This record gives sequence, structure tokens and C-alpha cells, in this order.
Amino acid sequence: MAGIKYFPKDLIVEDKTIILRLDLNVPLKNKKILDNTRVLLALPFLKELIMKKAKIVIISHLGRPKGVKENELSLLPVYKFLKENLETNIYFFTGEIDSKIKSKSSYLKAGEILLLDNIRFNKGETENDEGLAKKLSELGEIYINDAFSCSHREQASIHNITKFIKSSYAGPLLKKEVESISMVINNKKDPVTCIIGGAKVSTKINVISSLMQNVNNIIIVGAMANNFLAYNKFEIGKSLSEDNSSNIIKKIYTEANKYNCKIIIPSDCLVSDKIEGIATSKKANEIKKNEIILDIGPETVKNIEQIIDSSNTVLWNGPAGYFENKNFALGTNAIAKKISDNTSSKSLISILGGGDTVASINKSGLKLSFTHLSTAGGAFLEYLEGKDLPGLSVLK
Repeated sequence: MAGIKYFPKDLIVEDKTIILRLDLNVPLKNKKILDNTRVLLALPFLKELIMKKAKIVIISHLGRPKGVKENELSLLPVYKFLKENLETNIYFFTGEIDSKIKSKSSYLKAGEILLLDNIRFNKGETENDEGLAKKLSELGEIYINDAFSCSHREQASIHNITKFIKSSYAGPLLKKEVESISMVINNKKDPVTCIIGGAKVSTKINVISSLMQNVNNIIIVGAMANNFLAYNKFEIGKSLSEDNSSNIIKKIYTEANKYNCKIIIPSDCLVSDKIEGIATSKKANEIKKNEIILDIGPETVKNIEQIIDSSNTVLWNGPAGYFENKNFALGTNAIAKKISDNTSSKSLISILGGGDTVASINKSGLKLSFTHLSTAGGAFLEYLEGKDLPGLSVLK
């Protein structure tokens, strides 16, 4: 995306207060971080700003609390992680966005950090409320958006905040995301294969429709594949699926035929009668009413590997199965390994996106290599779709 104002490396920020929008939306269990990838990625720029003696106010969200405080969605575990990994004073603010926080930020010394608790505890955040945006803007002199993964949303700390602050920039993580994804879009080599997982077809219909005009194969995996199997008259038992998706899928098949794009769905699956159960491999036409589809089967894995072998560019968003249970991580791990092997040995252009995709790769324990690995999900897909992301358009 041309014209974005990136944070200048030579900008003097000593004793200036920077409002830094990060994506610290990490998975938690019992208030402990399960995957710290997003926090680790934020550390280098934080260390740079600390070294340059800036005062830093960090804004982030975690989960979807819908404008009310939920203790299990507090950024407290992230605060503790930052304190352990940064050599500076870090403060944590859990109160309302009002004069108290403005006063607190004004007491920051050079190189110190103030982390605000989950910004989505404020209802005005998701409503892109100008009042909240103005209050946030008053906490500093320079605004930096380094949260590409949130930039597809019109929200107060991403979008309207820029109306009330003189200097707004994109940070280095956002810059890397935009440049890497743009590189793939501009330099992709045919054949191009797109692997899409996730649960809902309706949330990805636009990106699928857009992609099929420019790719050769679209492979549907994860819970989304259940909808396609049901559409093709296969029994999906108790598997996760989306109601009223048949018209959407019909449209996808019609457009795919128009653009000569192949739609590939699983021919076999790994099933169980419970998500924490043991995997049983079954052909797509053998699934029973009491079973749950939780991964792709070995025949489907082999087919996908062959398609990857015949591709020069691969885009992947969304795991192939319920990877949290190792019994159903086989499909995801096999896809990841094949893409990685071909990236290393055959100069495959590979770009992977989405928090769950990253988490599944980290959980696999495999040493893998890709052209670009993005923590963004929705923003990644919308950028691929060619949409003008609200959080980026205000930085031009």
C-alpha cells in the first residue's frame, strides 16, 4: 500500500511520549501465556524506543470482552512478561481512560513504559468512539500503529485516534507485514495455491471470491471444510458447521468454474466421538452421525502435498484440524512441513497468516522456514483481497 507514513529511524523521540498501538492479543490459560509470539515480536522496537529515551504508552486489546471488564482477559500476564524481559520501569494502568491516566502518563520518565489494560474493556473502542479516541490521543505527542493484525478494524485506538494527534506513523512490524505480503502479491509465480481453514465460510466468502480470480487452487481445510462436505451430501455427524452456508458455497463453486480455479476438499478425515478423543481415519462417505471431524485424513494430506509440489506460490490461513489435541495436529503439521521443505529446497514463495496458524506451528515443535509468517488473520486476508484497510488509510 503506497503512501503509508512509516516511523522515521532518525526521528528524535527523547523525552517525547509515544502512544504505541500493539497487538498483544495472546492466548491465555489460567492467566498464563500459552504462545508469546506476538509479545516477542514487539520487544525489539520497544527496546529501540527505550534506548532512544522515549516515554511509551502501550495500548492493546485481548480477546473480545465487549466493553466490560473481564479478569480473565486482563493484560496483567503480558505486563508481567514485559517486566521480566525489559530493563526499565513498567507501570500497569487498570482504571478508566480519564484525567487520572493522563496525569499518570505525564509522570513517565525517559525510557519508561505505561501499559494500559485491555482497551476493549472500554465500549467506545470497538465503536470507534471519537470521545475515547480524543482521550487516548491526549496521552502522548506521537502515535505509532504497530498492530497490522488490527488494522482492518475501524476502532478508536486504530482509526479515529489519528484525527486528534499531529504525528501518526506505522511501526516496523506493520511495515514488514505490508512489504512482505505486497511482495508476494506482486511477485507471485504460477501455479498459485491457497489453503484456507477456519470455521465460517461467510467471513471468508469475499476473500475466496477475490483470490479465485488470481490463484489456481483453493484447498479448504479445518472446520470450514465441514460445510463443503455437507454441501456435497456427505454426513458430517456432530462436526462444527455453519448454518445456511449452502448458497454461499454454491456461489463459490460457480465462480471457481468461471475462473478455472480448482476447489479441493477433504476426501478422508480423522474423526472421534469427542474432541479430546483418539483419532480414527475414515473416508468422507463413511462418517457416522455421532462422530466429529477433527482433522484431514492421510489421503487428503498426500493430495495436498502433491498440489504443493506442483505450486510455485502458496498462501495459507487457518489450521487443518483441532491441533490443540496432538492426535488431530497431523494434517496441520504435514502441510507446514511440506511448505517449509519446498520453501527451502525449491524456492517456493510461501506466506502464512493468522494467530491460530502461528500457534499451531509453534506448538508443533518443528523447525520450519517460510517466506513470511504473519500473526495477522483477518487483516492478512483482507489485504490479500485488495481492500483498503482503515488503520492503514489514516496513516497516509
